[in-house]
Amino acid sequence: MTKILSGFERQLCDIQGRLFEHSLIKGLDSADFMEKFMKSKTCEFLDMPYDRLQWSGEEYIMENLLEEISILPAGEVFNKEELFWAGYVYRYWHLFTGESGLKIYAQAKARRMKECYPGFHALDIAMAIEDLKEIHCQESAF
Repeated sequence: MTKILSGFERQLCDIQGRLFEHSLIKGLDSADFMEKFMKSKTCEFLDMPYDRLQWSGEEYIMENLLEEISILPAGEVFNKEELFWAGYVYRYWHLFTGESGLKIYAQAKARRMKECYPGFHALDIAMAIEDLKEIHCQESAF
């Protein structure tokens, strides 16, 4: 798979990365936030080819999300870099493969993203996605 994301698409990835970082400011449990976001209607809107929400900024998107669902207050909190990377990768993954947030999350849950961050954050994003998909396939085989 060789798709190069446009500048516009990379900006969407950056917005979602900042949204995930914003969960720290809101004092939310990181794993609960990531799961509920990836399964939310808000994420579905962001998965659309174009929706006004995509350009609303992380604070407005967070408020929209919190009106839709409730998220646990901070229990386990990931660090800022882990959260940004996970948010960025999830959006890049959607744009790269066309898979929905729901399908992506089924392959790479919050804990997997946290576990893989130390080794994967320095990889090309497309390579990290391929490796995450491979890990999921290997685990599914058992």
